[in-house]
Amino acid sequence: MKWNEQFNINRVPSYEDIKQYIGEGEPLWSELLSNIEKAYQVKPKMTYSKCSAQPGWNLKYQKSGKSLCTLYPMEGFFIGLVVVGAKEVEQVEMELGTFTSYVQELYRKTSFSCGGRWLMIEVKDKSVINDMQSLIAIRVKPKR
Repeated sequence: MKWNEQFNINRVPSYEDIKQYIGEGEPLWSELLSNIEKAYQVKPKMTYSKCSAQPGWNLKYQKSGKSLCTLYPMEGFFIGLVVVGAKEVEQVEMELGTFTSYVQELYRKTSFSCGGRWLMIEVKDKSVINDMQSLIAIRVKPKR
């Protein structure tokens, strides 16, 4: 059953519900959440999206009003949305060669619209988590 059908706008999932739904991708989910929360000292906000591209409950991370990423639970994995805005394009393109071939290709295929490249990154292995963390760090420098 699809995530947005299992947990509609009137049924808010718990963090345990999310972990169970993600299943085998849960260790990557927990690792990314932990890394973001340590690096930026922020907690996620659970929100419901009616967007046809990815409807349902998700977790949003923001720091000082700026979006870090939005995470969407999927069966067996999750999707991380990172927006590469006009201010970040030059640095991302300079570092693009350090990213996985998957993220490089996704970046090249994603056109610039609504103020940035909206990268919907399927997180299925650790190397992609590293790419997401690098993209987020370009958007907002971590506290470290």
